[in-house]
Amino acid sequence: MPMTILLATDLSAECQDAFARAIAAAELGCGELLIAHVYDPHLPEAAVVSMKAAVEALIETQLAQACSVFKTPRPATRIMLLPGDPHTEIARLAFDHDVSLALLGTHRRCAPFDTIESSPLARLMRSLPCPVISVSHSARRPWQDLLVPVDFSLASRHTLKQILPYFPSARLTLLHAWDAPVTHELAQTPSYQRWRDQERTRLHRLLEEESRRLLGELGFDLDVELVVERGDPAEVLLKRIEEQPPDLLAMGNHTRLNVGQRHAHSLLERLIKDARCDLMICRTW
Repeated sequence: MPMTILLATDLSAECQDAFARAIAAAELGCGELLIAHVYDPHLPEAAVVSMKAAVEALIETQLAQACSVFKTPRPATRIMLLPGDPHTEIARLAFDHDVSLALLGTHRRCAPFDTIESSPLARLMRSLPCPVISVSHSARRPWQDLLVPVDFSLASRHTLKQILPYFPSARLTLLHAWDAPVTHELAQTPSYQRWRDQERTRLHRLLEEESRRLLGELGFDLDVELVVERGDPAEVLLKRIEEQPPDLLAMGNHTRLNVGQRHAHSLLERLIKDARCDLMICRTW
């Protein structure tokens, strides 16, 4: 079934890589690329006509450049220029047009007052009904290394089901964190250390079997690595992407990683600000 791909752009240079990724996604999904730009609703009416013409011309230029640089055919495209609040209008477009995947550049990704409120980009990534990718790194490197945090819950399975169709040939790393909090004194005892090592081995074996079964059910035959680490799930994830950054981190918004939290110091805000890779968020339910 053809997909509708939404690219939200503010026309900045930072969005050029998002253009390239969106074109590739539209080609993969054999669908339409919807390019949206939201402008200030308080512009005088006399200025709007000339502004729209200039913006459309700029989008056409950026689209042609991306197709040329990345040697990708131009997909079926619609350009939509809308007055209003960017968060509201982009979310409305996603609902109105049954968007399958949304891509966002990361210009102005951090809130100007980031002590209480979450950033505009984080609010948008949590609001859309479809998977959302924040593109902050060069599109010249294909998304080959894909990192997905999993806990093998129903929510985690649903997230994988949404993610995998977009990356049929990726190298997939599934990261599972398990936490067994103990006192410092107990952690030093040989019996605890023996149990910890045995538990890690047991978990790894069980999760390998579960991974193969799950990917088989979903109909994917991918190069998969399973990584099992002990510790807080959020800290394990942050450490992993710091030490071995993937091309793309893809995750659901269910609660174990607290991605859905709406404050300036949530995990999502930390990932947007500091992650050394592009970021994909899927609505779990």
